[in-house]
Amino acid sequence: MKKTAFIAGIALGISGLSTFAVAHSGATGVVMERMEKMKMMGDVVKSLSAMMRGETTYDPAAVRKGAAVIRSHSGDALTDLFPEGSLQEVSEAKPAIWSDWQTFSNLADQLGTFAEGLEAAADNGLMAGGTPGAPDGQADMMTGSGTMMGGGMTGNGSMMMGNAPAEMDVADLAQMPADAVFNMTVQTCSACHTKFRIEKQ
Repeated sequence: MKKTAFIAGIALGISGLSTFAVAHSGATGVVMERMEKMKMMGDVVKSLSAMMRGETTYDPAAVRKGAAVIRSHSGDALTDLFPEGSLQEVSEAKPAIWSDWQTFSNLADQLGTFAEGLEAAADNGLMAGGTPGAPDGQADMMTGSGTMMGGGMTGNGSMMMGNAPAEMDVADLAQMPADAVFNMTVQTCSACHTKFRIEKQ
């Protein structure tokens, strides 16, 4: 049951990224650049999702490579793509990015932490009937009661996993199964999209 819920959480997060890979026409300058880099991250999520669900053969090297792509486009590399006023008509960025910059910046930094953690956790493999590679006591946090599936945004924009703040360090993440960390990574993207991205009809 917990494994099913965990996979459902990954699917939910991925659904929030479903338009990452949509081609954008009419964008120029920094808006085009950030759309292209978002597409790169979306392509990584798409390529890793089947692996994380156990639908394709798990490949630690591919996980590390994909996580490195996400990490390279997170943190300052991400926020630098959103200079104030960069709202071309084709842009899907909400003005809330600049009115709530701290939240946006926090999420960009969290994405980098989770992506780095995913790189470090790649050799741990997937949860399968348990939580291989996870320290005792962390199973519930990773399989339903404590992941971002049951969390939300706090007042300062920090994602919460049960009672544990998402500002976990890379050393903590490195002890978890890779699909647990992947779920956190995707949910961070989804949270940012929910708050800061215009959903095109």
